[in-house]
Amino acid sequence: MLLALSCAVAWSFAFPLIKIGLRLFDVASGDTGAKTLFAGIRFFSAGIVVLLLTKIMGRDMKIKSKKDFLGVLLFGLVNTALHYFFYYIGLSNQSGSRSAVIDSMSTFILIVLACAIFKEERMTLNKAVGCLLGIFGIIMVNIGGPMGESFTFAGDGMLILSAVFSALGGILTRSVSKNTDILTATGISLTFGGMLMIVFGICMGGRLNVISLQGVLIMVALSAISVYGFSVYNQLICSNPVGDIAIFNSLIPILGVLLSCLILNEPFRLQYIAAGILSAAGVYSVNRVKK
Repeated sequence: MLLALSCAVAWSFAFPLIKIGLRLFDVASGDTGAKTLFAGIRFFSAGIVVLLLTKIMGRDMKIKSKKDFLGVLLFGLVNTALHYFFYYIGLSNQSGSRSAVIDSMSTFILIVLACAIFKEERMTLNKAVGCLLGIFGIIMVNIGGPMGESFTFAGDGMLILSAVFSALGGILTRSVSKNTDILTATGISLTFGGMLMIVFGICMGGRLNVISLQGVLIMVALSAISVYGFSVYNQLICSNPVGDIAIFNSLIPILGVLLSCLILNEPFRLQYIAAGILSAAGVYSVNRVKK
């Protein structure tokens, strides 16, 4: 539970850091190519680090068959390239707090899909109550806030697509790990997905106009978040019921909103406290053990 919580905290920092990074690299709001290139560099470097750590730890890095290798590449395409292509575009066109909220849809999509696909996953009363509490927390964080704004495809639409591919990536995590070491699969998926995004970004004319020490440090921080978050989270998904781990992601929008308030000076609202309590109650409900 502590590891799942630590992943949620780490990923929450990504919301404000990405917006700061895009500004430091002088990426224009409409420059899709540069945004894709920025994201690709982050995940490609993170993937290389994960593979190096996998090697140092002496993990089995062999992929047994061509089918397994193609599965890992599909994992990288969905969980890294498509997920974060839409995520970066949406985030750059929307406020950090609203982005955190919409992106959290992936939590509930993943829990429902896991119950529908995996026989060992069941939609229990505790799990259903936990999901509802998490949803209420997300609603609470938006009362009188950014969700009152009109829907935009460039912002909200991209974030919804990102949430869908994130949930599908969670399902693929469990499938890929059956025949391939999950750290190896994570490293390859991040490297392959990041490479695709770099190529697409360059082909779209993307470039990072300003290279500064502050920008590089932000990129290093974002890569470190990916290394830790994906390595730990993917192992947790493979060794625990999906719902028990995924529900912790309902804390991300609340933490993301608070961090956006602190770091980006976005307005703070008292209902964020109530939202945090509801989401925490949802996490407890899903993980509560019946005696």
